[in-house]
Amino acid sequence: MLRLDPGEGRIATTRSFAVFEGGGEYNAVRALATCFGRRAGLVSALPDDPVGRLAEGLVRAAGVDVSRVALADPATGGSPPLRTGLNFVERGFGVRGALGVSDRAGSAASRMAPGDVDWDVALDGVAHLHTGGVFAGLSETTTALAEEALRAARRLGVGTSYDVNHRPSLWRSRGGAAAAREVDLRLAGLADVVLGALQLAPGPQPGADGELGSPEEVGEVLAGLGERWTRSAGRGEQDDDGRPPLLVSSWRRVVSAGVNDWGAAAWSPATGVVVGPRLDGVAVLDRIGSGDALTAGVLDGVLDARQTGAPLDAPALREALALGVAAGALTMTTPGDTCAATLAEVRALAAGGTAHVVR
Repeated sequence: MLRLDPGEGRIATTRSFAVFEGGGEYNAVRALATCFGRRAGLVSALPDDPVGRLAEGLVRAAGVDVSRVALADPATGGSPPLRTGLNFVERGFGVRGALGVSDRAGSAASRMAPGDVDWDVALDGVAHLHTGGVFAGLSETTTALAEEALRAARRLGVGTSYDVNHRPSLWRSRGGAAAAREVDLRLAGLADVVLGALQLAPGPQPGADGELGSPEEVGEVLAGLGERWTRSAGRGEQDDDGRPPLLVSSWRRVVSAGVNDWGAAAWSPATGVVVGPRLDGVAVLDRIGSGDALTAGVLDGVLDARQTGAPLDAPALREALALGVAAGALTMTTPGDTCAATLAEVRALAAGGTAHVVR
């Protein structure tokens, strides 16, 4: 989709917008490409019109393969015609929090359905498939397509990840949080890695960003979720192969729109709880996309382990979390949804670097 950003102003009063490409799943794979040096591609649909071509061009310019993006005649989708999804975003300032206003109804992506993608072709030579609750939440057909994709990837031996990434606005007309949770649990059960897993924990949810007291508390919740996952799989209640996935969640304390405390934790059967670094007092220009950059850092570690054949043990997972936390923090320092940091900058911050001038 396209993000329209009024900069320091407000959506209702601005007279100009900066344009970025964005989207939960896309932001993560873009960071894998631009920051972590991975080959990455996008499976999606856009209308074959000037706005769709703008979005496609921005994705291509970011180094993400668009050969699997279908460009459709806007008139083929019925009435109303297919369109490009939009997201209007205010960054917030001080006591005024960030604000996102989605305008996605009737988008080409939302009308994708099972059978639209030949997964044997689309996943040929692919190491990993990433999807999540944003795409699954667009419509009943995208929910089914996300499930089709995850099942195809497992059949083909391709690694999988699912980012819960719950957006209440996408589920207001589809049964609300309860319906979203049912879908997320089903699709997460088909993934090797589940991001935003804190949102799957039963019972009352913490703040919208998982505002528990510390990353360590996030880890404790993930451990409990992992144990319940194991028991459910043993009883045949989970639609998976009995292996609990790697569970990951960010941690954030919002001091103000311009200052966040930031961290992450993870759990897997092999490692137990692993807590990443905690960065207090991170100065925020634009927080949108920071969680997706965390996802990229974690998936980079998962892909490294798969390529080398080494297990993703606790030290390797801790390093992946450190890179993800650093990438997320740096993403908060630039406008737009996407990570603009270099790998050298991410590694330096993960190693305890500072914001001193580099000449």
